[in-house]
Amino acid sequence: MDLHIHSPLDEDTVRKLHAGDMVYITGTVYTARDAAHKRMDEALDEGKELPFDVRNNIIYYLGPTPPRENRVIGSAGPTTSGRMDRYTPRLLSMGLKGMIGKGKRSPEVKQAIVDNKAVYFAAIGGAGALLSKAIVSSETIAYDDLGTEAIRKLEVVDLPAIVVIDSEGNDLYETAAGKFAKE
Repeated sequence: MDLHIHSPLDEDTVRKLHAGDMVYITGTVYTARDAAHKRMDEALDEGKELPFDVRNNIIYYLGPTPPRENRVIGSAGPTTSGRMDRYTPRLLSMGLKGMIGKGKRSPEVKQAIVDNKAVYFAAIGGAGALLSKAIVSSETIAYDDLGTEAIRKLEVVDLPAIVVIDSEGNDLYETAAGKFAKE
């Protein structure tokens, strides 16, 4: 099913999403990869505030390339999500509602998704130039010294993604593999 959703997310929207749904996301999305996640985790350990409020927001595991002429961002393909797994349960417990990346998640992250009623989306790896067309603004808001891994606030219009793990713990990677194995 194709759905148009808005970010920040609300609980009703998250609850209505099911593994396998194709979504088009419009609104605010933040970027952060492993180096930024490590810094955010260290900040929390030191009792400091995060550079943005994660509650109800989506983090896109993205380190974009420099923008081309007349573009706000360069190629915007997803990073392998497993690299953020050690930090993700903590952010989910703080109210993070969505993540966009590629690849499988750990059992701990899957449980945290269920416990916190969140959702994991996959973006198509290798389609970064196409995905960048959905990004209408990009502003670096923290950790500028990390270059492409700095945290950015993006405004997106109809960013395409697929629900991989829904708030009930259904995992498209598992169900699709199971279906394929039966055929």
